Amino acid sequence: MGHHNHGELKGRMAFSIILNLVITIAEVIGGILSGSLSLLSDSLHNFSDAMSILASYFAIKIGERKANEKYTFGYRRAEILVAFVNSAVLVGVSLFLLVEAYGRFKYPKPIGGPLMLAVALTGLAANVISVLLLHGHAHESMNVRSAYLHLMGDTLSSVAVVIGGVLIIKWNLTWVDPLVTVLISLYILREGYEILRGSVEVLMEASPELDLGAIKREVESIPGVRNAHHFHAWRIGEKEIHFECHVEVDDMPVSAGQAIVDEVEERLRKYGITHVTVQLEVDRCEGKGVICGKE
Repeated sequence: MGHHNHGELKGRMAFSIILNLVITIAEVIGGILSGSLSLLSDSLHNFSDAMSILASYFAIKIGERKANEKYTFGYRRAEILVAFVNSAVLVGVSLFLLVEAYGRFKYPKPIGGPLMLAVALTGLAANVISVLLLHGHAHESMNVRSAYLHLMGDTLSSVAVVIGGVLIIKWNLTWVDPLVTVLISLYILREGYEILRGSVEVLMEASPELDLGAIKREVESIPGVRNAHHFHAWRIGEKEIHFECHVEVDDMPVSAGQAIVDEVEERLRKYGITHVTVQLEVDRCEGKGVICGKE
């Protein structure tokens, strides 16, 4: 992402933060006065949106820092860490709202439909604006996508609250309020879980979706390579894949070995690998599998 895009994105995020905080305050007041749990749940979601975008904003700024002697890989995982926190909050909020909705099903309370509807419409308008602001940047990183999904979820929840408000005004269907809350919570839970799982995989250095068997065959097809083993692949950030392996070669001059290393790096680029570390060996490994010593 270029500096111009980063600057534009940060400006849009700052505006979305302010917008969501204003709507949060309005929905809290409206939810208390109207007695609407779904409106209060929407305010909580809006607040989490504001915090999510704020965290994402700072993660982008931190991620722009260059590598140093302490953080030799740089700060690119800051965005992944924030995506993890954001998604964990989403899951926690969803579970909390499900419990609250159960209580409302069991013990219904009167709800001020007109006020609920008016505040929900205002919140919906604000959420639509926020979604449009980040829509063009949602594909750029897991961090921004998590913030965008926060906003998308809140937009859908606002739509549901608006529909609930109409039904309550027209037919006094107070059970619609906790039902809307359940639907909102289940949606948030599903979306939050997907981001949580993806961010955990990066933080735990799970191997990216690479065909290690194909990579092994690719490397071993290089003249002078006897076998390749001890593969490790991991992500530094969402789009940066590092790979290391041991390559057993014939006894040869260092210059010839360097040519093999260069060829390995060149061939692995097509797999989306951005950084390759190769350790050359001579008669070191008995096993010929991906993991040294295992077939």
